[in-house]
Amino acid sequence: MNYSPIRFCHLQVFALSLVIWGSGLGARADLSAGAYAIDITPETLPAIRNGGFIQQTFDQVLDRLHARCFVFKSEDEIIAIAVVDSCMIPRDVCNQAKALASKQTGIPADRILISSTHTHSAPSVMDLCLGSSSDPNYETFLPPKIAEGIASAFENLEPARTGWTVVDAPDHTHNRRWLKHPDSYADDPFGEKTVRAMMHPRYQNPDYIGESGPVDSGLTLLSIESVDGSRPIGLLANYSMHYFGASGGFSADYYGRFCELMELRISISDSVKPPFVAAMSQGTSGDLHWMDYSRPKKENYGIEQYTDELTSIAFDAYQKIDYKIDASDLAMDETTITLDRRLAGAERLAWARGLNAKRGDRRPENRPEVYAEQVLWFRDHPKEELILQAISIGDLGITAMPNEVYGITGLKLKAQSPFKTTFNMELANGAAGYIPPPEQHFLGGYTTWPARTAGLETNAEPVIVDTLLGMLEKLSGRKRKPLATDFYNDQQREAIRKARAEDNNRANRGLDR
Repeated sequence: MNYSPIRFCHLQVFALSLVIWGSGLGARADLSAGAYAIDITPETLPAIRNGGFIQQTFDQVLDRLHARCFVFKSEDEIIAIAVVDSCMIPRDVCNQAKALASKQTGIPADRILISSTHTHSAPSVMDLCLGSSSDPNYETFLPPKIAEGIASAFENLEPARTGWTVVDAPDHTHNRRWLKHPDSYADDPFGEKTVRAMMHPRYQNPDYIGESGPVDSGLTLLSIESVDGSRPIGLLANYSMHYFGASGGFSADYYGRFCELMELRISISDSVKPPFVAAMSQGTSGDLHWMDYSRPKKENYGIEQYTDELTSIAFDAYQKIDYKIDASDLAMDETTITLDRRLAGAERLAWARGLNAKRGDRRPENRPEVYAEQVLWFRDHPKEELILQAISIGDLGITAMPNEVYGITGLKLKAQSPFKTTFNMELANGAAGYIPPPEQHFLGGYTTWPARTAGLETNAEPVIVDTLLGMLEKLSGRKRKPLATDFYNDQQREAIRKARAEDNNRANRGLDR
């Protein structure tokens, strides 16, 4: 049989496409993916570091910080995800990075997800992060770096396949918010005895009676590798643990160490380009931490041992992942909602004005001063815009919200999601504060005290959950599952019932909340 040169060329292209795009099942690989990790360690020191109640400045770098970026592309969709070693990044700073990345790559801004790991040892890019201001040098430095990381991941796009798995890791995250014994209720920063639950009770403290809620202990791994399975491209992990902590300088916390260890275990060679990139994203850890306060304190237990243990769990699960090539279900949805902030009444406004006048121009130096500053900021900023996102990769669903989210909220989203597997990324596309479920507001404590880091309306959590589930329904074409349990135990339900009654009595007396 004779072939024309043009027809022969077409056959060569077709044969090559089978090699590049084919799978063991004969399915067409219409997914491309790329990854890149860019160094975002501050270049100008000293710099402001947030993560505590009052502002601190440091001039030492303990380990390098990164923005770990991934791009996924199908015939009809392109999505970028950046996981940034930062405590929290406000919406306007995220939007700056998205605009720059979109200009460099053509990826629409509403197809870019930027999340913070929530290391408490990163330079500040947010004003009124409790008592801390944004560091002006780092706030200018960070957005172009994130954009550069996304653009580099875009340049690294290649035919790929993905797989994912979930493993339970209950020994490495616990509820840090405990119910106080009724005889030991405490005052909030406004001088009212509303604290019925509080973080970090100390180990086996008799003044506390138990955890205030359940724990989301699922460790999810989304793996990306070359289409033929010969080379790993990236790993996006997700776990709900608040942070481990570092003292004396700037650090990526356990998140950075986890990434380095996974990269060492998974990467086939340091010489392979582009290099493999691992990222640990923050799950729903608003009331979760690594300490188990129901047991004696672990002596000589540090960040290295903690991370080594969690990495071993993750690597064992990683080795069992099954991969798929088809990306026909790669999709993303974004919506913006507006919620109210909880504004102070006349009595609290007068209290705040007095403290602020006494403080003058210096930064707050104690908790009452921190919250007094925020009272007047709320008056001038009574509403908050929140960007919510949902992503589907096959039968994997991902939700993203700009909040610090309780473990019970993560469990509700996972239980009701129409997808087979779902994980949730908090502190994404903004930093709109804690969203305690309404019933948790009655228990009081730090994560409910109105500030930029915790000041949304008491109904914020169910509104956000309902919106995200609606977005997952839209992506999947299926209805959400019914919620079969409230996840609380009897002790927690009774504590919430009593707190609700007491709080209603306060409201009837016209007291600020």
